[in-house]
Amino acid sequence: MADAPGEPLTMGSKAKGMFSSASQNFDQISRICEHVCGFHFYAHDQTRQVHAHHLCTRVNEDFRQCIIYDSPRADARLIGIEYIISEKLFDGLPADEKKYWHSHDYEVRGGSLAMPMPKGVPEAVVQVPEKQALATLQKTYGKTWHTWQVDRGDNLPYGPAQLMMALTADGQLDPKLDEERERDEGISTQKKKEERKDYFEPYQPHAGADSWQSGNAVQVKPEEVPFKAK
Repeated sequence: MADAPGEPLTMGSKAKGMFSSASQNFDQISRICEHVCGFHFYAHDQTRQVHAHHLCTRVNEDFRQCIIYDSPRADARLIGIEYIISEKLFDGLPADEKKYWHSHDYEVRGGSLAMPMPKGVPEAVVQVPEKQALATLQKTYGKTWHTWQVDRGDNLPYGPAQLMMALTADGQLDPKLDEERERDEGISTQKKKEERKDYFEPYQPHAGADSWQSGNAVQVKPEEVPFKAK
């Protein structure tokens, strides 16, 4: 994260970090078991898109929680979080809550959602386990907040968190981002789409999700309010 302001870690800080990592537990992140990458756009502006790597924990069969980074590298920036729920849980949400959630069907069938693998692993080896894993995501719904607007070039996480949405049709993905992922990570959206075309059945996302399709979007704007003291 070379562009983040601040002094490089000293040897003393590195030593303290090594001691902490050896002496403390990290149970909250030890259950991370999935790594999927895709693309998000700002809920109010589809022209602003971000490459997003999700590291997810499966809480139960109906609920995942994920931390989001902007790349697969060790120096990636932590840019947000996503909660993922089953269609059963989504259907139980209040109507006013559903507008914050997006569907994953097109991302899965359209090839933009993928599971990064170590370099050198042949695509043929990846295909079957990837499709099996993504089958558990096709009919799910996500609520995503990005806390760092890296697409603006911000070197720190400025401003309020922003609600994000996901792709729902061909032609929405920024070709530049798609090309960059294929170049840097070897993931071809078009090839993924082609190899999945006979694997996944079409699915109609449930009403209330992807609310931006109505022509109106929900987004966070900061508001100054009176402080309530204890």
